[in-house]
Amino acid sequence: MKDGFIKVAAAATAARVADCEHNARQIIDKAKALYEKGVRLCVFPELSLTCYTCQDLFFQTALLDSAKKNLKYIANELSELGMITVVGLPLSYNGKLYNCAAVLYKGDILGIVPKQKLPNYNEYYEMRHFTEWKASDGCVTLDGIPFGAGIVFKNSSMADFSFAIELCEDLWVPCPPSGTLAAMGAGIILNLSASNEMTGKAQYRRSLVENQSARLISGYVYCSAGEGESTQDLVFSGHNIIAENGIILDESELFSGEDAISEIDVSMLAYERRKNTSFEALRPLCEVMFDMDVKQTRLTRFVARTPFIPSGESEKDKRCELILAIQSNGLKKRLSHTGAKSAVIGISGGLDSTLALLVAINAMKLLNRPASDITAVTMPCFGTTKRTKSNAVRLCEALGVTLREIDITDSVKQHFKDIDHDIENINVVFENSQARERTKVLMNVANQTGGIVIGTGDLSELALGWATYNGDHMSMYGVNCSVPKTLVRYLVDYYAKTCENEELKSTLYDVLGTPVSPELLPAKDGEISQKTEELVGPYELHDFFLYNAIRRGFAPKKVYRLALYAFADSYDRQTILKWLKNFYRRFFSQQFKRSCLPDGPKVGSVTLSPRGDWRMPSDASAAVWLDELDGIE
Repeated sequence: MKDGFIKVAAAATAARVADCEHNARQIIDKAKALYEKGVRLCVFPELSLTCYTCQDLFFQTALLDSAKKNLKYIANELSELGMITVVGLPLSYNGKLYNCAAVLYKGDILGIVPKQKLPNYNEYYEMRHFTEWKASDGCVTLDGIPFGAGIVFKNSSMADFSFAIELCEDLWVPCPPSGTLAAMGAGIILNLSASNEMTGKAQYRRSLVENQSARLISGYVYCSAGEGESTQDLVFSGHNIIAENGIILDESELFSGEDAISEIDVSMLAYERRKNTSFEALRPLCEVMFDMDVKQTRLTRFVARTPFIPSGESEKDKRCELILAIQSNGLKKRLSHTGAKSAVIGISGGLDSTLALLVAINAMKLLNRPASDITAVTMPCFGTTKRTKSNAVRLCEALGVTLREIDITDSVKQHFKDIDHDIENINVVFENSQARERTKVLMNVANQTGGIVIGTGDLSELALGWATYNGDHMSMYGVNCSVPKTLVRYLVDYYAKTCENEELKSTLYDVLGTPVSPELLPAKDGEISQKTEELVGPYELHDFFLYNAIRRGFAPKKVYRLALYAFADSYDRQTILKWLKNFYRRFFSQQFKRSCLPDGPKVGSVTLSPRGDWRMPSDASAAVWLDELDGIE
């Protein structure tokens, strides 16, 4: 539960139709086993005490009495466990029978939720046995226990840990009760279900759960009946699913008899809801409090090392095509709107300028203009190596763009003389003078050609402030401004993999193999001496920090914990902590550069444009964030 992670389970049992005592023992044994695995919220299938397929046996008093008796038996047997357990059973109220979910905790029945929507079509005949509970009926009491709709269960020790319940058909209707329950504050929706299996139904069921969790910005735990149900006319597969805000965290194989177990991040969900101003908040009809200690939850869920890159090769390729299309169409519009005769790009032979050049090529294709309308300028100086210069030239030749070489060495030396700077003093003046000279050259070449300067800097550099103010920081349209470095690398790799020009392909692969560097310090023995990742830290770490700290809004200790989990086989604790502190220091101190960014297209869920998703004062203090990290032993 610490850091907002709640381990949840959709449990599978081998049931027997109408044998409540057997089913109760199965539930007890499974609940205890799940508790040992760290589960703190566990849900069993619809009518799990009796089985869903009892048909007219539901009218039998003996079955109803046995169900109530065994519900108390389960509550008593699980009284020592600090785990919420939710089971399904039929219950009578005011002379009517209801299909219910009972919430058990430490020997008590916290509340009972009746099903609101009853299917009575095709193979379903629930209205023959049960009565719908109307939302307008609200919440009443049954033997002193809250009973009805609109119940939200909340942990008094952890405000973000809250849940509510809907049952099977409730999810399949046009307006599921879970929509209102989420608005009432439920962070997790539990669904006790008995969904029979048919061809194609599993995918539809999965989509419902996935989409509902996204729509509600919630966790969704779906537990469906399986082994033991009658197969007289239907077969049940025990399809269990756990989703979180549109992502499937775990899912059981059909007919496997397996549980679905994972950790739902309720603090992340609460953060997303706070950000979403269209997420309507309502007061619950009934709020049931429970107290559960906040302890560390052992993580088993997948945490992406490269959160900006989708998993699955086919999905990656689709994402690359979409990102390149967004970038290219954005640039197309800017070129068209400004009437630019050329697109001017400073080409270094590095990753960022390579991607910007490829985007410009695509934009020209969209405009039905020749590649020669792109003016690529290589500007060698003190740190330029033969490898990067050669790659820049080969790249431009392979693409057919107009290439200009403008050596800025003498201009920079003259500038040093003008400001009385010793050329042997290799400091920030030495470095930034080159970056600003290059930008001046590009701007003036753009004036010469009637064009605009295309920015090449990426999102990771913007986050770290790894750009020279009024140097490479400035352009007339920054096509890479919301593309992080890890994704830049993947996009260039994708372009290389899919292009048919062998010369271009080999050049792109060599660019990918070149260390990331601004090449502002003199080369050593012809090799790059200034390697960015040795100075500011590995970009795979910084992109991980950026996503989790900014997109997810996680506290520094949580970002650190997740980094330890995701990079356990790559970096030790000290290394991760060192670069995480550096990330926060630079992120706060360099905001002034982001406050005056050029225009550029948003391609993903994170952008640092002051006109878009991120607005921050340039003089904000990082003390709160760094103090939290200083407290880590």
